[in-house]
Amino acid sequence: MNNAQTEILNARFKNTPAIEIVRWVVEQSDDRVVVSTNFRPYEAVILHLCIQVKHNIPVLWVDHGYNRPATYRFSQKLCEQLRLNLKIFLPKLSAAHRDAVYGPVPEVNDEAGLQKFSEMMKLEPFERGMKELAPTYWITALRKVQNPNRAEMDIFIEEHNLDVVKVNPVFYWTDTDMEDCLNQNGLPNEWDYFDPAKVDEKRECGLHVRQK
Repeated sequence: MNNAQTEILNARFKNTPAIEIVRWVVEQSDDRVVVSTNFRPYEAVILHLCIQVKHNIPVLWVDHGYNRPATYRFSQKLCEQLRLNLKIFLPKLSAAHRDAVYGPVPEVNDEAGLQKFSEMMKLEPFERGMKELAPTYWITALRKVQNPNRAEMDIFIEEHNLDVVKVNPVFYWTDTDMEDCLNQNGLPNEWDYFDPAKVDEKRECGLHVRQK
């Protein structure tokens, strides 16, 4: 799929219900589809949508080792409730090992340090996971309202470096839409979340940097 084709898909599916987008992707994927998660707030929404269409869809989670206890408890609860087919990928170094060698997580103004941290603890295991699972479609919970970089994206994005089409079924959903979905389906949520590779929510860690 090329950029022209994704533009056609974006126009076609802009006002389509998210679950219908997921259904179309699964039908096109020839069983080569994954959904990624970091168990941040509202992640239950995209996971619930996906398992309604494909109950055993691989759920790719990079556990960088710096999650807060609440995030680990939330991930366990959601895995049990939704019976997720969770595929965990870990960095080559544990959090304790990295800290002992390189020091604490870089501060928000240390761009070079954060980039190195992200590459080591998040991007490398993510790319390894994508290579192992070998999807042609990658579903995410990315949304337009999350930050300025994501506002310039769309539902379908050609990820040339991964040779995959990234699909964001809830791209145009608001926080209210997400809350409504959680409430209507009895899904849990968790707000005590922190991404050490980003520090600031307006910053990207590298997984979702807009393609030029």
